[in-house]
Amino acid sequence: MAPFEFRTVHRLVCESGSALRLPDILTPLLSERGLNAARLFVLVDPFIQTTSTFQTIVASLQAKGHPVQVCSDVEPDPPEALVLRVADEAKAFQADLIVAIGGGSTLDVAKLIAVLAKGKQALQTMYGVGNVHSDRLPLVLLPTTAGTGSEVTPISIVTTGADTKMGVVSPVLYGDVAVLDADWTLSLPQHVTAATGIDAMVHAIEAYTSKRLKNPYADFLACEALRLLAANLHTVCREPGNREARQVMMLGACMAGQAFANAPVGGVHALAYPIGGIFHVPHGLSNSLVLPHVLSFNKPAAVQWYAELAVVVGLGSRNEPETLLADRFIDWTATLSPSTGLPVKLRDVGIAEKDLDTMAQAAMLQTRLLSNNPREIDQAAARAIYAAAY
Repeated sequence: MAPFEFRTVHRLVCESGSALRLPDILTPLLSERGLNAARLFVLVDPFIQTTSTFQTIVASLQAKGHPVQVCSDVEPDPPEALVLRVADEAKAFQADLIVAIGGGSTLDVAKLIAVLAKGKQALQTMYGVGNVHSDRLPLVLLPTTAGTGSEVTPISIVTTGADTKMGVVSPVLYGDVAVLDADWTLSLPQHVTAATGIDAMVHAIEAYTSKRLKNPYADFLACEALRLLAANLHTVCREPGNREARQVMMLGACMAGQAFANAPVGGVHALAYPIGGIFHVPHGLSNSLVLPHVLSFNKPAAVQWYAELAVVVGLGSRNEPETLLADRFIDWTATLSPSTGLPVKLRDVGIAEKDLDTMAQAAMLQTRLLSNNPREIDQAAARAIYAAAY
């Protein structure tokens, strides 16, 4: 067996309604650091800020003697200027701890704020892999969708130009506590539930087939995540109030996040980023639009892995031919979007055929992701994949 390393957050809480226990969840973390009346900087999605649950959480934190500053200045695909502005707010508040409640963008920003609020390193020097050299403030992350896995990854994605994104990847960004409370997801629109769920599936699939880093712990988590997500995706779309299925989806997304944090994602994400960056299509939907087409391209180099995943989701048995199982798996991924009411083609989200060359060129900038893909994707291959998705 090849040597490997597995990392994740220090503590994980998985329970419906657990967000309301946030003051008690914070107590051990604060005690370890000798913080009694800690100053809490809370980064939250704008919609979440208006909910009674959030107001109850803030009031309970204040009742424990914690000064709280709430910031809802977050947007999808957060630009660099926003990250720097929020970091300045946290510094001015003299925050002792960062709490984030929201989707992937909010959690991504919070990870960077926890580092930047220390004031020891400029954001521009952090981009890439392993370039964070500063320590950070204590960090607690509460996802409100079952999709990104950002609560358990050491990755933060920032929009650095009009349509370009860059990643900060460092173990420093792992949070201290992740709180999985599916009650946040009960009111999500179906299209958000579907897109984030498929996003989590992509994380599991690409972690399992990651070329650069094979990791047995990550493989186990990826398989279990995909099994849980596949078994519950359509249930949460049909029955949005099904708390049990929602909590299982939250756990599956978290497991997929832990998997790809240790075995990075590849071509699906590399080709999805230009769709989101240029055309502002939500990340999960961007992934779903290219998923089966990237897998079809990858099949010659990944047939065994796709066959194994077919068995995981109940599409056949191990004694069947690998090629047959791999084809079933790829075909199954192509059914996920139409069966959950999502757009299926690039043209359905406003992308024109003339845009495909631009997107293929932009995808080539995602070298960190492309290096993980089972099969090399050059610009011509990216253009062909986009054409198949068009």
